[in-house]
Amino acid sequence: MSTAFSLAPLFRSSVGFDRFNDLFESALRNEPGSSYPPYNVEKHADDQYRIVIAAAGFQEEDLELQVEKGVLTVSGGKRDSNEGVTYLHQGIAQRAFKLSFRLADHIEVKAAGLSNGLLNIDLLRIVPEEAKPKRIPINGAQQPALQH
Repeated sequence: MSTAFSLAPLFRSSVGFDRFNDLFESALRNEPGSSYPPYNVEKHADDQYRIVIAAAGFQEEDLELQVEKGVLTVSGGKRDSNEGVTYLHQGIAQRAFKLSFRLADHIEVKAAGLSNGLLNIDLLRIVPEEAKPKRIPINGAQQPALQH
């Protein structure tokens, strides 16, 4: 008897964690439920990212973006079906969805726009001065002063 368990909580999409990208990318591709709607996570520069979500059939008022505790959540509401329309074939999915992306430290959502059925979310890493690496000079033969 084999038991199946879900690893879904371990494989939430992350943006800004480049060193984990290859490790999680293959797991995300095979995770059930993560394929709708399809999306890309793009790196445009060292500190610039973009999430592109295929949101065909959705309008701006159908979509919601929210950032809370370092998690970007994108959701799309189910559209009302058209009264009086009988579909002979309905291939365009219009079901509700919710995608979550864990953001690395100092990643901020800068802009979002819907164009040609694609939702583009621009992200920027803004590292404050106090969090940037600092070079410490070495002062010749002087002994550092220790306080007790």
